[in-house]
Amino acid sequence: MHTLAAAAAAFVLAGCATTAPGTAEINLVALNDLHGHLEADKFTYAGVGEKTPRTVMAGGIDTLAGALQAWRKEDGELLLVGAGDMIGASPALSAMWADEPTLGALDLLGLQATSVGNHEFDQGRVELLRQQKGGCASPRPDKACRFDGSYAGAKFSYLAANVIDANTRKPLLPAYRILESKGVKIAFIGAVLQDTAEVVAAAGIAGLQFGDEADAVNRLLPELRKQGVGVFVVLLHQGGRTASEFDKQYCDDLEGELVPVVKKLDPAIRLVISGHSHKGYLCKVGDKLVTQAQMGGHMLSRIKLVVDRQTNRLVDVSARNVVMAQGAYPADPRAEAYLAKVRARGNAELAKPVAKIGVASVTRALTGSDESALGNLIADATLHAGRPFGAQIAFMNVGGIRATLETGPGNVVSKGHALAVLPFGNTLTVMNLTGTQIRALLEQQWVGDKVESRGLLQVSEGFSYKYDLRKPAGQRVLEVSLNGVPLDDNASYRVAANNFIAEGGDAFPMFAKGTNRAETGVRDIDSLTSYLTYREQQRKPAGLAAEQPRIRRAQ
Repeated sequence: MHTLAAAAAAFVLAGCATTAPGTAEINLVALNDLHGHLEADKFTYAGVGEKTPRTVMAGGIDTLAGALQAWRKEDGELLLVGAGDMIGASPALSAMWADEPTLGALDLLGLQATSVGNHEFDQGRVELLRQQKGGCASPRPDKACRFDGSYAGAKFSYLAANVIDANTRKPLLPAYRILESKGVKIAFIGAVLQDTAEVVAAAGIAGLQFGDEADAVNRLLPELRKQGVGVFVVLLHQGGRTASEFDKQYCDDLEGELVPVVKKLDPAIRLVISGHSHKGYLCKVGDKLVTQAQMGGHMLSRIKLVVDRQTNRLVDVSARNVVMAQGAYPADPRAEAYLAKVRARGNAELAKPVAKIGVASVTRALTGSDESALGNLIADATLHAGRPFGAQIAFMNVGGIRATLETGPGNVVSKGHALAVLPFGNTLTVMNLTGTQIRALLEQQWVGDKVESRGLLQVSEGFSYKYDLRKPAGQRVLEVSLNGVPLDDNASYRVAANNFIAEGGDAFPMFAKGTNRAETGVRDIDSLTSYLTYREQQRKPAGLAAEQPRIRRAQ
């Protein structure tokens, strides 16, 4: 058995002889930021005392189900809860069907309640409510109800104490759910980061207000006590940062936006299950335990509550983070069958045609100025998807383009062809950058140790510049223009890019300084396929290289 699985097996469970008289031991398992990862993938980590990181295949609903199956044999009243972003920014196997396969998988795992995360709002409130309640009336009719022909809704509860409809002044979703284990009532209260409106597209959340997380939680306690509840657990989609290992018990160096929220919570709240920052940790903030289990199903948090039955109060809480390494637990046949079904239908779906393009293939091979036909095409698709958010310019990193865009008979691109080009499932971000910042961004292309390997940023139609490598660093970018007009250093421009580079990835820190950021919720693969379809409908099939270069190198 994997060493961490073995450690978890040693974790004291309810019903053991060590249970103190007059107390109940309640076992929770927490999951956060699954992001539709139905299949295992590579995960690199190092625990306490481990100097050399190890890489394993971790996660996948079959692995999670196997662990839960084993733990429920030890405690049949175990409760599985979540801290948001179960869906959104998902791999194709989930995203191609509006994440309905993931919602079904969570029901199979026995999830009972989760806070919403910001990504639950990616497609707007209408879609979120449909995913909770069921039905096929969706803003994504090409994806909704296409997996099983119908959709009955999630059996688990989405919770959001701090999300209010501004018109009705009522909560969009229930604020809490009361669950019972060992005869003890436990209130799970959900909340999402107050800044959600700043990281999702405004159109989908119009009329919603995102309030202070701690205030929304605290005001519920009198109501819950009237229902006989004395144990409160907060499921909070907000995260922190720590240099401590994921399995350190217990860190005291937690930082970030999460910390002031936890400090404001009522003293009766002793446990906060968090998410959003994709960091595994077990930390103390005052006398409160704060947990998070990385992302993508790579970990689960095992949590034990000790409750005094006489006073109905929590007297102790402890937790461990357990890596979900493949093969660490006996298989769950139901989950294996479900995943096989999703894969089978997925393979059939990936063979479906997207659009006809103008050439047999669009190459990612770079010209002498580091420009490619496929790079231009993807940048144009990014710009097209970002237009509703005001985008004027779009950039694409060469490293994100994983293959030449191939076609089948008749120059038809399939979903599988498109996914081979953009397999990461990045989402698109639109932000404001000044002309000066855009010039500085372009100069960053020749800074650092990735100059030779990463290539230049690919740029969208209408944007162009010249560069001269004979000039000193910081002075190489010349003649920058947008639609033939020189870039104004003092003006602000709306710029679109995938979230990887938008957050400063690939050594482009200037992107991280962008303001008025809109997290569109649009995945890069969806922007590409939509653009290919659009071009075919306009009778201007994509794929032909631009007649005029967008990037020119001074000779």
